[in-house]
Amino acid sequence: MARFLAAAGKATARRSAADYSLRRRFASSARHDDAQEAVKWERITYAGIAVCTVLAIYNLSKGHQHFPDAPPYPYLHIRNKDFPWGPDGLFERKKKHSDDHH
Repeated sequence: MARFLAAAGKATARRSAADYSLRRRFASSARHDDAQEAVKWERITYAGIAVCTVLAIYNLSKGHQHFPDAPPYPYLHIRNKDFPWGPDGLFERKKKHSDDHH
């Protein structure tokens, strides 16, 4: 009887291990090493950083087109009352012709 139980246990263990490896493939592959996956994504990250840096340097070194100043249309800056900080808008700075140049 003990031999029968031992043989049955071994067969069940072999069968369940095979079933387990087939069932567990959806979560992660048993043949795939996590360290290799981490190294792969680390290399991809560094390659992406290098490509983005090269593209940024290229785009910043090209220069850009300067457009002429817009015509001073009278309806764009209607001021019925002065601002507390002066006649210009808070973030705009008009070119003033004066003797001191800053």
